[in-house]
Amino acid sequence: MTGVFCLGIATLDHVYSVETMPTRGEKYRSRDLAVVGGGCAGSGSVAIARLGGRCWLATRLGDDAIGDQILGDLTREGVDTAFARRVAGRRSPVSAILVDAEGERMVISYSDPAMPEEADWLPGSLPDGARAVLTDTRWGNGALAALQLARSAGIAGVLDGDRKPPHPDLVATASHVAFSAQALKEVSGEANPRVGLAKVGREVPTWLAVTLGPEGVLFVENGEVVQSPAFPIEAVDTLGAGDVWHGAFALALAEGQGERDAIRFASAVAAIKCTRFGGRAGSPRREEVEAFLVECG
Repeated sequence: MTGVFCLGIATLDHVYSVETMPTRGEKYRSRDLAVVGGGCAGSGSVAIARLGGRCWLATRLGDDAIGDQILGDLTREGVDTAFARRVAGRRSPVSAILVDAEGERMVISYSDPAMPEEADWLPGSLPDGARAVLTDTRWGNGALAALQLARSAGIAGVLDGDRKPPHPDLVATASHVAFSAQALKEVSGEANPRVGLAKVGREVPTWLAVTLGPEGVLFVENGEVVQSPAFPIEAVDTLGAGDVWHGAFALALAEGQGERDAIRFASAVAAIKCTRFGGRAGSPRREEVEAFLVECG
């Protein structure tokens, strides 16, 4: 079983289905509700486990009931949480999320600002069987340590750049970075993602991409910006799509797939997820993805 070591944020999400997004201070009724684990690394790790990979998650949680729920959900999904740290007196991350009839979402999240930033408690080497590393940007010191372990081991170190990296060395230390459109704009200073990706690509030796939802994925190959189209779907809920995309992409690299094939595989995983309400609860199993790819040709 191919393994991926993940590091970053794991949350408890309260996901509300609404007809339209609130625009003023009134009472609104939710059509549906899902209480499910979330977070970039948390959802990425669950995607890996559902796709048949082995996964370890290093994360920081408070010693509270929410932290118990987060860990319980991850464990039930088959994620190894031995590297999760519970911090006394701190609160675990939680989010309230609205998803409208078009599948778009509004996220209100809370992370304890007093959560310790040090990463010296992390292991000095990767677990046996880890063939790739996946980190998000929520804990800069931890992400840098994990990516350095990947570099030392000669394996893929994937950075989920959904936000501007808090540490200046993260992008250069990773072997692969896939930005969100907003994070790429902040890093590059360019509004056009093609221009921004090319600009960052000239500055670092890292393999780079940007995920653009229904517009697919742009990536740099041999100095040129190339587009991989998205699969056409009717989106129900886009929450967690980027998270499961990164998990699937990291697993594909760990399995030895090239970047083009890994993008297609990850895009299929994200597309299927978007057809289901409930955040990462909609993340598919391997057989679903394989059948979807055969159907799409």
